[in-house]
Amino acid sequence: MDSIMNLFSGFEVAFSPTNLLFVTIGVVVGTVIGLIPGLGPVTAIALLLPLTYELDATTAIMMLAGIYYGSMYGGRIPAILLRLPGDAAAVVTTFDGYPLAKQGRASEALSLTGFGSFIGSTIAILTLTLMAPTMANIAGSITSADMFILAALGLFMIVMLGSGSKAKALIIGSLGIVVSMIGIDPIDGNARLTFGSLELLGGINIVAVAVGLFGIGELIYNAEHGFYTGTKDLPVKPKLPSKMDWVFARFAILRAAVVGTIIGMIPGGGGPVASVVSYGVEKKVSKRPEKFGKGAIEGLAATETADNASSNSAFIPLLTLGVPPNPVLALIFGALLLQNITPGPTLINDHPQLFWGVIASMYIGNVLLLALNLPLVGVFVQMLRIRGSIMAPIIIIVAICGVFSVRNSLFDVITAIIFGVIGYILRKANFELGPFILGFILGPILEVEFRRTMLVSEGDLGTFLERPLFLAIVMLIAISLIAPAVNKLRKRQAELREKAHDPDHTMYIG
Repeated sequence: MDSIMNLFSGFEVAFSPTNLLFVTIGVVVGTVIGLIPGLGPVTAIALLLPLTYELDATTAIMMLAGIYYGSMYGGRIPAILLRLPGDAAAVVTTFDGYPLAKQGRASEALSLTGFGSFIGSTIAILTLTLMAPTMANIAGSITSADMFILAALGLFMIVMLGSGSKAKALIIGSLGIVVSMIGIDPIDGNARLTFGSLELLGGINIVAVAVGLFGIGELIYNAEHGFYTGTKDLPVKPKLPSKMDWVFARFAILRAAVVGTIIGMIPGGGGPVASVVSYGVEKKVSKRPEKFGKGAIEGLAATETADNASSNSAFIPLLTLGVPPNPVLALIFGALLLQNITPGPTLINDHPQLFWGVIASMYIGNVLLLALNLPLVGVFVQMLRIRGSIMAPIIIIVAICGVFSVRNSLFDVITAIIFGVIGYILRKANFELGPFILGFILGPILEVEFRRTMLVSEGDLGTFLERPLFLAIVMLIAISLIAPAVNKLRKRQAELREKAHDPDHTMYIG
């Protein structure tokens, strides 16, 4: 009951004219960003971080949240129509979305994914509403040792669940931690890694790092590999799914909403993992698995539902534990730090207006997205005609001006350009940039909580073994390490058995 009453107070905050305006701006900008191949929510939020410095904290996070789940909505349009996923989470959408578009069913596919996204997001937000206060109360008893363990788990899961090389993810995450240590030591106040520079005493600004890595670096990379060139007219008119489409997709949507909500809460989960897992689940339970990859409406509905559910449920660990589960939430974490607000167990009590206002705004934004995407899908499709080479110079100018405006610092602009070059080089070397920003955000948490624990325990590392959370997480890490090896061994044994029963591979001794 308390949650419901608090949610009503959150709606009062969210329905204020200013907040409602920025929620609308967020979902519209997010949808448009999702449309543009090569960009995504990380780039969009990184570029808009400077703007949040001038906004009220609640208004800023509402807008950034709208950009996040709005881009998930928008990403399905180029994935279905052009087989061009806007980001990694939309890759699985192309498997069945593009075949449906080739069959002349693009309108039905877009409408059904819109409804699926709405249902998945709503279930995730309801889970957030009901679970967040309980988790925040439990989190209130978490010690410094527990916070260190949770932050370490977040980084570990990002490395383990990333799509690229685990070794490269570990290296880039560690590099992010090292960069976060530049400046004044948070415990003893000594300068470190500043090399005598007065500018570095204040540390590396999160806005400069984010805009450089995900904005400038991405644009340099796209410039080398060719900007998106736009497309010709794609005549898509709003059309509701047929009754048969709903028959095939209804249970897939419900299952995917649950799967996506759960995966979104796990550090390292997020849209790509949720989409892949939900797609696999539907293919397993489907009575027509042969249709998958050829235009299975239930496969498409599952991926988009799970994708959007995970983007909303990811706010649970951020708001209640102060642990960002993916790179997008790490940037939103940074936006809160810019406002001198630290997410975590005390957020619900210290800043109830922000906590419940953001949750209420997610309900509003979800309805706005459905209302915008169904009737205006034809308008959004026409935006695919804009060439990337036209947008790039505008984005660069806005990004640099935004970085300068945060602290009126030319040093921050130079820092952003340097990190832009670093981001470009890392992309060229096939490094994922997500672990870097997570290392940069979680690094100070890891350091401070570990050193506090050592101070309290007088240097006794055994204090970690006394924490039930530590033992539970060690078991989780062990399972995550052992499970892939066991699966690989099983597949190898299955292949050997098949070869043993295959006459072509049988050896005869005469």
